[in-house]
Amino acid sequence: MNFEPKQVFYEPEALNYPLGKKLVDYFRQIKIPVKATSSHNRITGLSGDTAAKTYFEAKKTLVIGVKRGKTFQTCKPSAHYQLPLTTSCPGMCEYCYLATTLGARPYIRIYVNINELLEKAQTLIQERLPEITYFEGAAVSDPIPMEQYTGSLRKSIEFFGRQPQGRFRFVTKFTDVDSLLNLEHHGHTRFRFSLNCEEIIRNYEHGTPSAENRIKAAGKVLRAGYPLGFIIAPIIRFENWMDQYEKLFADLAEQLKAASPANFSPAALTFEFITHRFSSRAKSNILNIYPQTSLPMDEASRKFKFGQFGYGKYVYPPVEMEEIKTSFLAFMNRHFPGAKAKYFI
Repeated sequence: MNFEPKQVFYEPEALNYPLGKKLVDYFRQIKIPVKATSSHNRITGLSGDTAAKTYFEAKKTLVIGVKRGKTFQTCKPSAHYQLPLTTSCPGMCEYCYLATTLGARPYIRIYVNINELLEKAQTLIQERLPEITYFEGAAVSDPIPMEQYTGSLRKSIEFFGRQPQGRFRFVTKFTDVDSLLNLEHHGHTRFRFSLNCEEIIRNYEHGTPSAENRIKAAGKVLRAGYPLGFIIAPIIRFENWMDQYEKLFADLAEQLKAASPANFSPAALTFEFITHRFSSRAKSNILNIYPQTSLPMDEASRKFKFGQFGYGKYVYPPVEMEEIKTSFLAFMNRHFPGAKAKYFI
């Protein structure tokens, strides 16, 4: 699923960086329209006479920019800090929480000042010594589809491989992992895959690989000796949801064992569980983009809860939440004894 943009914008400052100049020249050479923009945060003129058409146009738009700011945002509960390599992704998941943060125009941004970003990471690592500092590379994106253009994951993995007290982690739904398999990561990068049962992927995760192909890619990563983890998200209650999700765990265990018997250690795996939730703004954006969606977004059946970023979300009520938590911990313990559940939200 190689991503090729329909159009490209760039900040003039990006041309001061070798990667920025290389990318602008490359896209011009292959005849993709390239235009300058004053800011990677303000792209105007996307065509589309409806919210849906504008959204899909944005998903085919790539912006080459420079990430500014003196430090990185925090990233609870995943890590201490975000490492902002990219923003957004070409996947078109109906439930995506970026419907709240990015709105109806989720164009894809890549940042060409990767060396400066890693220098900031180095400073933050030093400030927290002797503690280990964790960085999340996929807080507002899926960085794998852009790796073919940036090489930023490769640089980051090798950088953290040299950091005794620095650790890196990122998550993906995509499967183009071959360029990352032979790096000197020294076990300092945890490679995580976002998984769901096939019914959820088929209905809501448009433009992404199947669960089977994600698990195959995870097997490659396991053979390469990376620490491995999985995010099961969003967990959605539907008819026969327990059976479908347990099948996912069973298939995952079977295929990982077959892929790398020597490296398969259930106790070394991590799991993160995120239940389906939505904000009022996200619901409005989702319905504008996917008016026929079957996502369960009935506020009356949910509990309203304020989140860490100051806006409220509708989550499953306590009884249903507890049933989900109990079930998923049981699935994990049954199929991956000793694995660690990092969090459940």
